[in-house]
Formats: sequence, structure tokens, C-alpha cells
Amino acid sequence: MNAPVNAPLPVVKTATSSVPPRPASPGAEALAALCKAAIPPLLGIALFIGLWALVAARSEGLPGPLSTWYAALELFADPFYDNGPNDMGIGWNILNSLGRVGVGFGLAALIGIPLGFAIGRFAFLAGMLAPIISLLRPVSPLAWLPIGLLVFEAAGPASIWVIFISSIWPIILNTAAGVASVPQDYLNVARVLKLSEFKVLTRILFPAVLPHLMTGIRLAIGVAWLVIVAAEMLTGGIGLGFWVWDEWNNLNVEHIIIAIFVVGLVGLLLEQALVLLANRFSYEEK
Repeated sequence: MNAPVNAPLPVVKTATSSVPPRPASPGAEALAALCKAAIPPLLGIALFIGLWALVAARSEGLPGPLSTWYAALELFADPFYDNGPNDMGIGWNILNSLGRVGVGFGLAALIGIPLGFAIGRFAFLAGMLAPIISLLRPVSPLAWLPIGLLVFEAAGPASIWVIFISSIWPIILNTAAGVASVPQDYLNVARVLKLSEFKVLTRILFPAVLPHLMTGIRLAIGVAWLVIVAAEMLTGGIGLGFWVWDEWNNLNVEHIIIAIFVVGLVGLLLEQALVLLANRFSYEEK
């Protein structure tokens, strides 16, 4: 009798229908991208409000989110009322602070950009001004305020002076660093072609320095907006800093919290506007 042969069983291949996955609709992809971008910030805001409400519930003097919201609705119902120099709406205070920042920052850019180009272009000038910049740059912005009051004898120009002297350093240093980082081969080609200094500046240096320059301008506008509130607290007049100090004297803590959010929101808008401007004039390929 023959032994059974352990032969493997034949594998039966079943025909499987390979159905390609259905592509997601553009609307679903857009909704998924929106949720992915919006959910983390919303969770962060919710966490912040929850912690704020928890701290306010355990503190007697700190108002909670709800009472601050109602105070903001009442405050922004008429932001441009004018009952005299010491009683004006928050809109006028914001505009006055923005005006001082615009003048001080504009003067800093007008002087700082050419000076930064010159420092980065000429080594002798860089060596001559480096000790002065290194000495004055770390000085606190408010330390310049008495000098401004002594020279200009007025609160408004003194505040503009503080903004100017505080925001000029990032512009100078970033512009000079951008000029110094331009490849030497570019300048050698310009020397061979016998280009004038003006053409070297406009055709070679400016396109290469623009990213560094915009970084310096963004830092400078942030410093300027940061300094103006503290300067106005000390000098008085019409502005967000004076308005915050006046509300503190009136023990209106809700308005102080609203002013904190207003300062942060305006600073964020200024920075985003400069980012859009930098992207608009960027020489990099998109």
C-alpha cells in the first residue's frame, strides 16, 4: 500500500476588485485645512479665558472675562467722544499714540537705513561707530526721557524722541549686517563693470539687504509700540499710556485690561502689515 503524499493544496486566487479611493472634494479638503488651522488657536484662547476666570474668581480686585466683555462693549460703543483734553474716547488715544509712533519710527528709518548701509559698506565707518552703538544700544528707553524733556521742553516731542532713539538700533544693526553679508563676488563684478556707487547700491546691495532690512523694521516697530505706552504714562497728554494711568487712578481695572488687549492687538496688526509688505517686495522665488 502506497504511503500518502503530503502535497500542498493548490492556492485558489480569488479575484479582488481593486477600487481606487474616491478623491476628497475640494470643499472637504478646505474644511479640513480650516479646522486644522483654527482648532489649536481656539483651544489656546479657551484655555486662557478659563485660567483668567479661575484666577478672577479667587481674587477680589481682578475682574473676570464676562465683566470685562461688557465693559468693552460699553467702551467701544462711542470710542471717539470728546469732553475735553482729559476726557476723550479710547479711539482718540489710540490715534494719538499711533501718530507719535509713526513720527518717531519714520525718523528712525529715515536716518537708520542710510546709516546702516554706510556702516556695512565702509569698514572704517563701522569701526568708528561700533563703540558708540555698543555703548548706547543697551540703555533703557525710559532713561532717554529726561533728556528729551530737557531738550524739547514738551511731552509730545519727548515721547517721539524716546521712540526714535529706541527703534533706530535694530534698523542700523540689521541693515549693516545685511550689507556685510553680500557676497564679495557681486561687488567684484560691479567693480569690473565699473558701476557707480549709486548703481551698486540700487542694483546689488538693496535687493540682497532687503530681507535683513525688513527684519530690522519689524523689530523696530515692535520696540516703538512697546515704548510709547510707558513713555505716555510718564509724560501725560492724550494717548494709550496716559489713558491706562488715568483709568488706574480711577480704579477702573476693566478698562486697564481692555487697554492691554488693545495694545497687543494693534501691535499684532502692525507686525502683520510689515510681514505682508516684506512678502510683497521679496525677491525670492515664490
